[in-house]
Amino acid sequence: MQPFTQHTGRVATMDRSNVDTDQIIPKQFLKRIERTGFGEFLFYDWRYHPDGTLNSDFELNQPCFRDATILVARKNFGNGSSREHAVWALDDYGIRCVIAESFADIFYNNCSKNGLLPIVLPASHVQTIHERTASGEGYELGIDLQAQSVKDKQGLTATFEIDPFRKQCLLEGLDHISLTLAHADKISQFEKTNGHWLGD
Repeated sequence: MQPFTQHTGRVATMDRSNVDTDQIIPKQFLKRIERTGFGEFLFYDWRYHPDGTLNSDFELNQPCFRDATILVARKNFGNGSSREHAVWALDDYGIRCVIAESFADIFYNNCSKNGLLPIVLPASHVQTIHERTASGEGYELGIDLQAQSVKDKQGLTATFEIDPFRKQCLLEGLDHISLTLAHADKISQFEKTNGHWLGD
């Protein structure tokens, strides 16, 4: 997966709490077997009218949020079913980081396993970001995972907590498969030594 070290990007805000995974990627789009191609269906029921035309009232369709790579919401983002497709859709759309006051646990874990950085910030900082984004001038944030910091050009500086192991995996771009392959020699040796237990 793509490593996450430092990132500066345009912010899109969603002034919503309890955004669940069925809203992030509706169930009718879960039939694909690849991890790619989900971006066009992100927030489908909100982004489009029933006739397929863009809903100009939806946040991500606002011109000032075009090409945003950082999404900022409110409380309990990613609740609902455990579908990993929700993270795939955000990633495929181009989102590199989601900031919220809180996340659903499974969604939070799925983010870091797929190179998407979830950041929990206090409500006061989230509110500041929402207010500054409202200017419509292409508000940006700079994120430094190593320093665990979020900054803007207007003086906002915030720090966030993250599990050290999760942090290291994101910095190095290591998913569970990569972590396993890093021990390929030991696994091979174990198989040779214990082949009788494996059916050889």
